[in-house]
Amino acid sequence: MPSKEPPTVTTEKGVTVISLGSDYENLDEWDLDPVRKAILDATKDPDPPFVLIDLSKVKFFASSFIELLFRVWNRMKTLDGGRFAICGLTPYCAEILEVTHLNQLWEIHDTKEEAIDSLLSK
Repeated sequence: MPSKEPPTVTTEKGVTVISLGSDYENLDEWDLDPVRKAILDATKDPDPPFVLIDLSKVKFFASSFIELLFRVWNRMKTLDGGRFAICGLTPYCAEILEVTHLNQLWEIHDTKEEAIDSLLSK
């Protein structure tokens, strides 16, 4: 099995953007280790403390990924002015967050640009 590209971490307008590519279309337990490491490393000490996770290429994620999102959210809310958002949810992934009511807890946006603007505006 060929190795997967790690998530891409960029900074756009001062926001740390973590994008999961098409290698992570189905993000299950077996794919989570490299994703977990990349996301936790990228969110260790972001400056400014704004983090966006772009899931536009992800069609499915398992409950362990939700736990990882919780860890990032908890980390960000402990930072002074820390903000966390998610963008690009496919209908299935959006439904998972709606059923679990996490869409009421986390900032969710359709596009990366919309999310970045929102993170910077508050």
